Amino acid sequence: MVKNKNLLYIAISIIAFLVLAFLYSTPVFTGKQLFQHDIVQYRGGAKELIDYRDSYNKETYWSDSMFGGMPTYQMGSRFEGDIIKKLDSYLNILPRPVNYLFLLFSGFFLLGMVAVRNWKYALLGATFFGLSTYFYIIIAAGHNGKVNTIEYFAPLLAGILLVYIRKKYVLGFIVTTLFFGLQVAANHPQMTYYLFLGLGFLFLSELIRAIQKKTPMKHFLISSGIIASALAIGVGMNSQRIMANSEYIKETVRGKQILNTENHTAGNSGMDKESILMWSYGKLETLNLFIPRLMGGGSQEPEGKEMMEKVQQLVQDNVTSQAEYDRISKGFGSITYWGDQPGTSGPAYQGAIVCFLALLGFFFAWKKYRYWILGATILTILLAWGSNFMPLSDFFIDYVPFYSKFRAPSSILVVVELLFPLIAIIGLYRFYTDSSLEEDYKKKILTYVSSGVLGVTLLLILFGKSILGFHTDNEKTYLPPFLLDYLTDERFKLFRIDAIKALIYVGITASVLFFSLKQKINQNVALIIIGAVSLFDLWTVNKRYLNDENYVDKIFAENPFQTEGSDYLAEKVGDNPNLQSILASIPVNKTLETIAEKDKKHYRVYNQVLGVTSETNTSYFKSSIGGYHAVKLRRYDDLLNEYISNVDSVKTPKILNLLNTKYMVFGNPQEPQVVPNPNANGNAWFVSNLKFVNTPNEEIKSIGTIDSKKTAVINASDKAYFNGKKVQADSTASINLTKYEANELEFKSQSKTPQLAVFSEIYYPHGWKMFVDEKEVPYIKADYLLRAVHVPAGEHSIRMVFEPEVIATGKWISLLCFGLFILLSAGGIYFIYRRKGEKEIVFEEKL
Repeated sequence: MVKNKNLLYIAISIIAFLVLAFLYSTPVFTGKQLFQHDIVQYRGGAKELIDYRDSYNKETYWSDSMFGGMPTYQMGSRFEGDIIKKLDSYLNILPRPVNYLFLLFSGFFLLGMVAVRNWKYALLGATFFGLSTYFYIIIAAGHNGKVNTIEYFAPLLAGILLVYIRKKYVLGFIVTTLFFGLQVAANHPQMTYYLFLGLGFLFLSELIRAIQKKTPMKHFLISSGIIASALAIGVGMNSQRIMANSEYIKETVRGKQILNTENHTAGNSGMDKESILMWSYGKLETLNLFIPRLMGGGSQEPEGKEMMEKVQQLVQDNVTSQAEYDRISKGFGSITYWGDQPGTSGPAYQGAIVCFLALLGFFFAWKKYRYWILGATILTILLAWGSNFMPLSDFFIDYVPFYSKFRAPSSILVVVELLFPLIAIIGLYRFYTDSSLEEDYKKKILTYVSSGVLGVTLLLILFGKSILGFHTDNEKTYLPPFLLDYLTDERFKLFRIDAIKALIYVGITASVLFFSLKQKINQNVALIIIGAVSLFDLWTVNKRYLNDENYVDKIFAENPFQTEGSDYLAEKVGDNPNLQSILASIPVNKTLETIAEKDKKHYRVYNQVLGVTSETNTSYFKSSIGGYHAVKLRRYDDLLNEYISNVDSVKTPKILNLLNTKYMVFGNPQEPQVVPNPNANGNAWFVSNLKFVNTPNEEIKSIGTIDSKKTAVINASDKAYFNGKKVQADSTASINLTKYEANELEFKSQSKTPQLAVFSEIYYPHGWKMFVDEKEVPYIKADYLLRAVHVPAGEHSIRMVFEPEVIATGKWISLLCFGLFILLSAGGIYFIYRRKGEKEIVFEEKL
């Protein structure tokens, strides 16, 4: 009867999560969709991939849409043997963001049920976790891969705890393997990496407990073996994705550096420290886990518009010279954010009540949870400080494997956002249900922690202006007193509102717990009050960053690259800032569409109007030399830094010619100007002069000075390629593109002498095959980042095709591992039922 009752409550909880998710996302009922900046960029960059998929009903793993061409592994490509990813798509079948919210709630509910085996506390913890503000900020921004990964954090930890803590080996293996496989399939390795840095403390805790004989060493070894097997199979089910990305990452900005520069050393792996640590949390800023606007909110906080208008009025009334105006301009950053990061969309607010209960949890929770969660919390907070705590950051960057592959250390706080709700509900559960906790101890801890939290909060409210400053060093340097004082006062007001709310919320929670000790409030009423207040707190803060303004009509969400304006369109856009950006881009989009329609050949476009490396509008209509992507090929990134970011009137045009840039777009968004480039090298050309250089630095410097139509820069390491191969000039020689597909190109050539054909196609050493007259031949890298092949005299067909072997190999490994998971799971379940049956038979015989 009790079991059936629990199942009923669990079912009701799941329905409650569904209701909460839909209530938060009410615009989906009217057919509206989220407008997410990164997804808009994805739609532009992945257009060629999607069109190819629709046309040929198969996948291309290379696209020329961005940055001269790159693999599509990080652009939404699909893998045939990816059964686990199909399962992920079924779990995320609800409209976005309802799918994410529902899975965040449900996943933590499973973790809560494993940790405390009580649906009430699991339900409470699910709302604590599922309403963490950071998740709503990244959903609004379009970091779908990140939130998709995070939604599997809690159930994965549940599986691991089932093995280590609950000794449910079979069930734990199934849950761990399944949710780790799903997490890897979500394809945000940085989040998974950070999670396992935290979970390392769980492993260490269990090892120490085994050494201290608090748990059998045999159990620890068996559990560790099961977890290791589960993780290995989870990785194996994603073999195609992992193998392809592992191969790709080596050639990107996350792989080894090629050039020796002021900030780079050739051969070093990963990004430079400045790039890694750019988004580092300030030490005091960490307190915004408790008070959301301790250092301000997002760079585009709602109050910011009114503040900006006032600032403009103050400047107009008080500034009398251009020199003074220029000085003030140097001091301006974000109106509503004054923390240490370059900018932010919002704080990683965990909730005043959650943080308060987490602090109590470190005193009330079982030791088997308390110490490893505390260790993981301290480490992740210290790492989040990044450049503000260099001893630890230096150590991790230099010595901890893979840490240097990731940037924005502030995002490691996702681990805290998982562990605080967990320790909070465990501590709360023991507070109410564990008789081994003496009442005097509970009263003493509750008094000390409540007094400390409320006292510090009150001090910040009273003296926060002098303690926190509410301005940046840059603002203090450049802004005049009338502006600095205004900003400081307004920012303090924003902080004070949130701090007073935190004081009230913690006060209510502490009072509820004190009254519970006096038996004035029973457990159920207390949980309802705590849950309701926390829900109100997090819900209202989250609505600052993800609200109805983030939803737009389906036509805008699915086709953000509009090319025709109208009164109807302007009316639909209204004052929605997201849609206004669509409206503003119409002239540029129309220009790009016109280029693509008038000239359907294969070439690239240089668009300076929208920012070469910050837009995919160009890629939506035609191949671009720019784009928007965090994991660019290293050689192309070097080229951008050398010649495109720093424009040189002589050298930059040479590089644009090399990249077959047939059209350039200048001007401004409202009046774009198209300039044809008659000097573009074309898709391929023959060269008769070879310039051998010894280092990559010489290679990249040389391509800005040579006549690339006649001379190719070749690294000395490729000299052996020309043994027995001659290259001679022939003014009548020609080579022409006859077929273009994203992953296959064909050329026809004719020459009276042997030639070196250089292709305006990005060199990538994995997967591209070159055929001359259908015979596979080796090819080399020329001009630092292009492909080149020796072509004998005469008429020839040349074909290059992208057929990465890792895709075929990974497919079979993925399928085999998924089959192994099913087999082991079925075998484990059969073993459990068989043992259960044997026990029942023995019991009957004894009777």
